[in-house]
Amino acid sequence: MAVRPATVIKEKLGNLLVEVGIITEEQLKEATEEQKKTGMKLGKVLLSREYISEDVLLAFLGKQFGISFVSLQEYGDIPKEVINSVPESMVKRQLVIPITKKKNVLTIAMADPMNVFAVDDLRLMTGCDVNVVIASESEIKSAIEKYYGTSGKGSMDDILKEMESGEADDLEVVNETQGDEDTSALALAAEDAPVVKIVNLLLAEAIKMGASDIHIEPYEKTLRIRYRVDGVLHQAKAPPKKLQNAIASRIKIMSSLDIAERRLPQDGRIKIKVAGREIDLRVSILPTAFGEKVVMRVLDAAALCLDLTKLGFEGETLSVYHKNIEIPYGIVLVTGPTGSGKSTTLYSTLSTLNYPDKNIVTIEDPVEYVLEGINQVQAKPDIGLTFAAGLRSFLRQDPDIIMVGEIRDTETAEIAINAALTGHLVFSTLHTNDAPGALTRLNNMGIEPFLTSSTVVMVIAQRLVRVICKKCKESYEVDVDSLDSLGVKKEELKGLEKVTLYRGKGCDNCSNTGYRGRLACYEVMEVTDRLRDLILERASTHVVKLAACEDGMLTLRESAVKKLLSGTTTVEEVMRVTFAD
Repeated sequence: MAVRPATVIKEKLGNLLVEVGIITEEQLKEATEEQKKTGMKLGKVLLSREYISEDVLLAFLGKQFGISFVSLQEYGDIPKEVINSVPESMVKRQLVIPITKKKNVLTIAMADPMNVFAVDDLRLMTGCDVNVVIASESEIKSAIEKYYGTSGKGSMDDILKEMESGEADDLEVVNETQGDEDTSALALAAEDAPVVKIVNLLLAEAIKMGASDIHIEPYEKTLRIRYRVDGVLHQAKAPPKKLQNAIASRIKIMSSLDIAERRLPQDGRIKIKVAGREIDLRVSILPTAFGEKVVMRVLDAAALCLDLTKLGFEGETLSVYHKNIEIPYGIVLVTGPTGSGKSTTLYSTLSTLNYPDKNIVTIEDPVEYVLEGINQVQAKPDIGLTFAAGLRSFLRQDPDIIMVGEIRDTETAEIAINAALTGHLVFSTLHTNDAPGALTRLNNMGIEPFLTSSTVVMVIAQRLVRVICKKCKESYEVDVDSLDSLGVKKEELKGLEKVTLYRGKGCDNCSNTGYRGRLACYEVMEVTDRLRDLILERASTHVVKLAACEDGMLTLRESAVKKLLSGTTTVEEVMRVTFAD
């Protein structure tokens, strides 16, 4: 069946969805406003706001166009002759995948049935009649990756085979060189085609997997590659040990670092473009006993969530948070270890407060994401632009809201408190285990309790838990007694003897981990009059925590348990990222 032209939909997609009751008028209005701002297609806006699921949208479009909606898993392995009938450039450009070919009829799956140009191009290119079915974009991308991507030409195995055919010996000699001075040989090796392809492959794989970090680790006889996906490191196929210096040098060249310096740590940045979107990489190079270890932090602005309602706040907790970020002055602290999502929470908060009548200034190290309408300053301690120096200058810039990347020392803390006392709203981060611990930390830094109690209005501690993969999610039952160790309160179980929990079986969508994506667990501590009295008394962290819980604060463990009982995460994740209260 050939696809019918887009004119079969007489009315706009949004109006049709409202008419059949799939979305509301209010949701359509909000999505249309966002569409005008971003230029995204309406369907993608509706999906990003979770007003509609991808399956429902595609099934609806299929019905309107008279096209079948299918799951590509039903087709199993697609024959090689079918894949070869459409070139790689075509499937990647138009986001289609050929699935069957019978006589002169080629069946293709596509996510956008309104893309009639793709159908015309395929008809001309293949000389076949084209039959269209609709499939989800994620399934099509996975199929393209499987049949046209790294499993074929361009995989690590193919690159190494290519090396064996010609240049391997030269590369081996270069990388076995013991002297650090032979930079010309290292530079040549770094620009060699197979080395460039390997580095490009490592970056492409990381972005495809949604990795936050890439680790390249040299050991005595091997080289190890690991990607951090959803907070957990996964090992990948590694190139041979002999290429480690050439790979490190290639990354240094891309980062504008000194390839001759192999004794001292170095930091740099790389900006690359993948599938039309810009991605920043923060590069850290550390000399180890067996060579230079390279860690690259992947910063994908397109993946940044700036909607506070989607970060993981519980209803009541979000209300407390919203109330306290709208105050005119004071200090709001976000605490947690590295990689716990503090930056995302702060960026989302600033985005929420980013009105034309507000002057917002930040000092960060580094500036991870650029936010339009916000004045962001990169800290440069080597030339004297520290957090304290930048913060002192901000007070002469007529700011309403100030964000300091981290309070690292007493000087920065004192200036932040002074800014709050003079009518500014200050956001910053601290490294503490929980929210009450931030007050003790300020005390240890030499800040007088009366200053802390009169400026700090809220402290948030957070951790990230992995979310169960929606494609392979399955339920199971446990006795309520088995949840006692997690601190599940009896009132939450409503007198049940059995509780239904969920886990992921593992599938292609989640790389067989059972998880896809992460959500934050939040411990939001509002500094009430009762807590201010305790601060003035220099009460211990334990006493402050008990008082905060009595005032209604949800702890990190309680927040994680709520996500467990709602079917968002697993018991293992709750125990991995939170401690018992």
